[in-house]
Amino acid sequence: MFRGFAVPAAALAAALPGAAPAPATAVGAPLAGDVCFWTAAGQHGSSWCYTPPGYTDVPDFLQDKAASFRTNADTAVYAIEWGRDTCHHRLIRTHDLADNWPWGARLDGVADTTMGCEVG
Repeated sequence: MFRGFAVPAAALAAALPGAAPAPATAVGAPLAGDVCFWTAAGQHGSSWCYTPPGYTDVPDFLQDKAASFRTNADTAVYAIEWGRDTCHHRLIRTHDLADNWPWGARLDGVADTTMGCEVG
């Protein structure tokens, strides 16, 4: 009796001419060194991940709308809120998470320093 071998559908589709592209991998799955933010509580909804170092603005869909986060970074990072004449930061500790994060309603950016901002 012949036994075949299993080929993942995505690999098979990629090998066929004119086939549809393979589906994208999940975005926002925290990898080593990442800090990921979600638009819904419990690490659900749309997501985006930051990898230190440096400062990065969060994408528009997440600005002032982060409801949860998880960090696998080996260093602390800071959530940044830009105000009219000042800015505020919130410490995100190494390997921390929050399934219901009220401060995410203020999130504008993420950095590996306080950016000279006041504690918020």
